[in-house]
Amino acid sequence: MHILHLSAVKNWGGGENHIENLCQELAISNPEIKNTIFCVRNGAFHNRLKRTNLDFIAATMLPKFDPRYFIKLGVACKKNKVDIIHIHDPSAILLAILADKFYNLPPFVFSKKTSFPIKQRKKTLYKYNYPKIKKVLCVSEETKKIASRGISDTSKLVTIYHGTNLKTKSTETPFLLREKYNISSNKIIIGNIANHIRAKHLDTWIDVANTLINEQKRKDFFFIQIGTFTDRTEALQQRIKELNLEDYMIFLGYTANASNFLPQFDISLITSQSEGIPQVIYESLYHKTPVISTNVGGIPEVIDHDSNGLLASMHDYKKLSEHIIYLSEKPDVQHSFSENGYDKLVNKFTTVNMAMETLKIYKKLL
Repeated sequence: MHILHLSAVKNWGGGENHIENLCQELAISNPEIKNTIFCVRNGAFHNRLKRTNLDFIAATMLPKFDPRYFIKLGVACKKNKVDIIHIHDPSAILLAILADKFYNLPPFVFSKKTSFPIKQRKKTLYKYNYPKIKKVLCVSEETKKIASRGISDTSKLVTIYHGTNLKTKSTETPFLLREKYNISSNKIIIGNIANHIRAKHLDTWIDVANTLINEQKRKDFFFIQIGTFTDRTEALQQRIKELNLEDYMIFLGYTANASNFLPQFDISLITSQSEGIPQVIYESLYHKTPVISTNVGGIPEVIDHDSNGLLASMHDYKKLSEHIIYLSEKPDVQHSFSENGYDKLVNKFTTVNMAMETLKIYKKLL
């Protein structure tokens, strides 16, 4: 069996981490299955793959569309006798369809990794309901529910949680946050790992900091954000300056192996307004870093409120702030959350389970 994993994303994020984890797990459990990643040349994902032992093909991709990409895709499928094309992002669907028109490609599987609804436009619905897409793998039950509004044949929808790779965890970092940024031991570090995109709604994260530091005069908190800068970053930094939060907050930007810093956070704060299930949730549970999050997408399927974390509604920075104060003053609750979260993670949300369930889908199609 030869699976081609298709990515048209240039950056590195949770979706690309999923591809890497899936290929690595299948290589261990089923080495007879060949997995090849088809990615964008000179993107962050391509550069990362160069440092792994995973097989990949890189194709040139101009912003949004490039015929060279789908032509090379079609040629690669024929040359390498690919059995299934696993599409990992919406942009890649159209490129796969175009290649199929010229090269009659093998069946598609599509992974829906976000809870964004499928737009009810003719072209969009055609793309997501393309007959070559035999299964749509949803990252959560909530994602599956939302996807059902745009997928006419709902029997194609199946939920497979991505989980985390227990074999690749590390706490090794090039520096210690408290030492490098001179953060005193009596300050509570509130951390966040997310790229600066709309879905992560880092304005809420800043609102929380403003509420705690400026309004409630809690100078014992320090906020650290790790993630790739985008065109949204400048506006976020301007807000921090206007709110006089510069002495209480740091944006590290893109940082390799960012999850290794999680044990250095006292609390992992997630302020997303849209999600499938963010990888940082799984990573936080593994490293036993208490989680406070918005209850969007599939997050409530992992975080049970007041059992292994605390949840608040989207954009509700006041409730998130209340949760932070409560949890920071309850070390016994932090310990309970950490243990409960870790147990749930290793029993249900691992890449071993994810790879096993995905392989079942591949075998059914063939």
